[in-house]
Amino acid sequence: MTIDVSELSGAGGTRRTRALVLHPDLKSAPRRRTAEHSLDEAVSLAHALPGIDVVGQTIVRLPRLHPGKLFGSGKLDEIKALIHEREVDLVLIDGPVSPVQQRNLERDWDVKLLDRTGLILEIFADRARTREGVLQVELAALSYQRTRLVRAWTHLERQRGGLGFVGGPGETQLEADRRAIDEQVVRLRRQLSKVVKTRELHRAARAKVPFPIVALVGYTNAGKSTLFNRMTGAEVLAKDMLFATLDPTMRAVTLPTGKQVILSDTVGFISDLPTQLVAAFRATLEEVLSADLIVHVRDIAHPETGEQAADVAAILSTLGVQQSTPQLEVWNKIDQLDPDNRAAALARAERTDGTLATSALTGEGLEALATAITETLDETRTQDTLTLSHADGRRRAWLYEQGVVTGEEQAEDTVRVYVNWTARQQRRFQLMGQN
Repeated sequence: MTIDVSELSGAGGTRRTRALVLHPDLKSAPRRRTAEHSLDEAVSLAHALPGIDVVGQTIVRLPRLHPGKLFGSGKLDEIKALIHEREVDLVLIDGPVSPVQQRNLERDWDVKLLDRTGLILEIFADRARTREGVLQVELAALSYQRTRLVRAWTHLERQRGGLGFVGGPGETQLEADRRAIDEQVVRLRRQLSKVVKTRELHRAARAKVPFPIVALVGYTNAGKSTLFNRMTGAEVLAKDMLFATLDPTMRAVTLPTGKQVILSDTVGFISDLPTQLVAAFRATLEEVLSADLIVHVRDIAHPETGEQAADVAAILSTLGVQQSTPQLEVWNKIDQLDPDNRAAALARAERTDGTLATSALTGEGLEALATAITETLDETRTQDTLTLSHADGRRRAWLYEQGVVTGEEQAEDTVRVYVNWTARQQRRFQLMGQN
């Protein structure tokens, strides 16, 4: 499906939509990422939307945000000049834009405008293929646009791909009020509940098969689908593109170790994931919640791989993934590292428990990954009671990090900790006491 950009590009839509990507960099805002890397990610998001040509990208340094138009008058004029110079049809702002700001900026610049949430929703709408995916995207879009009411709603008839933020039918006048939107939400939720029940029946059927579920999770474009294809022989879309995979895919696979598992490929996570999508895609991500093992795939060659890993961990926590669920961390794309960094990554992975360095593209490290999956799933757990002194804070914190604590009781001089752990975790705990 492609976005109808005829309203943006003139009659007949003879050229692609020319987009300008802006990353507002607020000087006083706390930051984990550099503005340059944030802009690069925003540009990658823009490229992931069909029919878009990025003709300009820039970081806009701001001392403060202006409530009415986001930018000050000087910046507004600079950007307007750039819009005219580059013949821009669409401005993509990498951050939240209020309905008032969007209306004012579109009026001043005489172009369409999308913020980060709207752009991600557009991408998801274009990529959704399953019935559930389509319904979830529409529900998320309604939640997002209910506060705006600056677009008409004929796009909800699914006459075209995308959601209608960029172009297409019904872009000129508001044709539905909040009551109409609420009625649409009720209808979509009713349809989605039927789809969810079907998925629950499928999960119940799989539960009767004695195969554990292994869920691949990670930041978008970390290489999950390439890894999935390598391990299963499937042909899931795997491109160097954000959100190449949207709908979950599951395959039964026999690992080289002989272990049989069900492998699940999931939608990639991203920083500042719209809250509407976190809620709407909860049903899709239930495969992660019910997984016996989570394999966190990281793009170890990315300059902000640590920040991406932190975003994934935060979203998993938001989804309610239990700390007791075993996890492995896969440092993917080691083939993209230079020799020195590659050697360092391999050495660090070797020293880090539950971490493996791989290249899904070349197949390097996948045998070790299969072995680690097998060993993790085959490990039996035993219940023990530990008595620790209050000075044993480091080891007690480690037990909580491992997700093995089932309860504890405080005494005057000691803490009684109840654990459910594997033999491997028990050995590591004992070694910590010897150091």
